[in-house]
Amino acid sequence: MEEISHRGIVRDIDRYVTRVEIVRQSACEACHAKSLCGVGESSTSLVEVPTDAFALLQPGDQVELCLKKSMGMKAVWVAYVIPLIILVAAVLSSSAAGLAELYVGLVGISAVVLYYLVIFCFRKKLNNQFVFYIKRKYE
Repeated sequence: MEEISHRGIVRDIDRYVTRVEIVRQSACEACHAKSLCGVGESSTSLVEVPTDAFALLQPGDQVELCLKKSMGMKAVWVAYVIPLIILVAAVLSSSAAGLAELYVGLVGISAVVLYYLVIFCFRKKLNNQFVFYIKRKYE
């Protein structure tokens, strides 16, 4: 199983969620998967991982945080590819219907905004699908 992984530091642990801080390293710039994980967007990122009662983690521990590569590709489809398809379809169909250019643009933008509102409404379901996990602890 291919996975995307980053080293991180455990910042906080509670009963349900372990918060791990990922610090952007220079290796992220050359990583082929940097566009998938979103860690490359900031110098540090706080990721919430479901707490494993058997992991015996403490705040300050260095861990490896992983996500299946297929989940990264799914995120790219949900965030970029599907909205692009919706935008192109809305623009082409409204243009074929004979609308003025201003209205064609507004229809396209409105279709994409509506798509992202639907995604926002189902964010909890999506959060359950895109779950990071802690692979191992570094000493």
